[in-house]
Amino acid sequence: MIDLRSDTVTKPDETMREAARTADVGDDVYGEDPTVNELEARAAEAVGKEAALYVPSGTMGNQIAARVHTERGQDVLADRESHVVKYELGGLAQHAALQVRALETDRGVPTPEQITSEYAPTDLHRAGTGLLCLENTHNTRGGLAIAPESIAAAAEAAHEHDVPVHLDGARLFNAATALEVAASELTDPVDSVMFCLSKGLGAPIGSMLAGSEAFVEEARRTRKLFGGGMRQAGIIAAPGLQALENVADLETDHERARLLADGLADIEGFDVQEPETNIVLVEVSGTGLETESVIERLRERGVAASPFGPTTIRFCTHRDVSREDIDGALEAADAAFGAAARSR
Repeated sequence: MIDLRSDTVTKPDETMREAARTADVGDDVYGEDPTVNELEARAAEAVGKEAALYVPSGTMGNQIAARVHTERGQDVLADRESHVVKYELGGLAQHAALQVRALETDRGVPTPEQITSEYAPTDLHRAGTGLLCLENTHNTRGGLAIAPESIAAAAEAAHEHDVPVHLDGARLFNAATALEVAASELTDPVDSVMFCLSKGLGAPIGSMLAGSEAFVEEARRTRKLFGGGMRQAGIIAAPGLQALENVADLETDHERARLLADGLADIEGFDVQEPETNIVLVEVSGTGLETESVIERLRERGVAASPFGPTTIRFCTHRDVSREDIDGALEAADAAFGAAARSR
């Protein structure tokens, strides 16, 4: 099976497995796991923040940040299609008792004017706006790489109202690679950032949450509250250290996404969004079929993709997808939906 559902499906390579086997460990809840401590220090340096915290998942990282930055009942400003709004089980309400003000945006980033317009001050009647959440890359909008100036403008508008900014940077290094900037340039304007080790970077487990020392100190307590305190976590943190060495490989994933998109665009009935990173969105209504039927036909021919709407499919390239796999996926798609298939 050529698995293009997500970059979360990668398997740890032998270097990662050996790093896990030989990891120096201790009790991380006591702050005594040297491998976790090294990972947190390197992650903080990579995104230009004072400190970082190792968490089991990106969703937990986002939810911890929301809890730490806000007070119960406050508003969170976020793009309507963002991960924290669509794919985290209403966690902002459940974990932090927050209200979401979901905004319709261009490319997933609220403009300064939107932020100013939607901002609510704290007064006798309103809990006020407590957080702005941004996302980079933007998953549901097709892996868009959000430019540093867009992040900076949004963050500046929020900060003018003393509203902190959290960046869901699950695929942050994909954005940095596509934009040819340092990851720290994308994170400098924000107060906290989460990035995943277990997506394009290939680690089997874990994400990093970074910010100021005071923020991370409180985040560590909140991680414990959420059940995320781990003991000899160096065994799973060691592959994360290896994953940080894989950033340079992301351009290959992007190249293969472009090849895939170009090939799929040649199939009648497929309307393909040009990829900016490693995500390819395909509108398939032109086939006369809905998403699940298209996905099933592809699966029958050895290709796995993800449903992303009633007539939208997502393909995601990653380090376990070779150039030959891209060719094989295109051959399968053509066999299922190309001109020859329709003429039979």
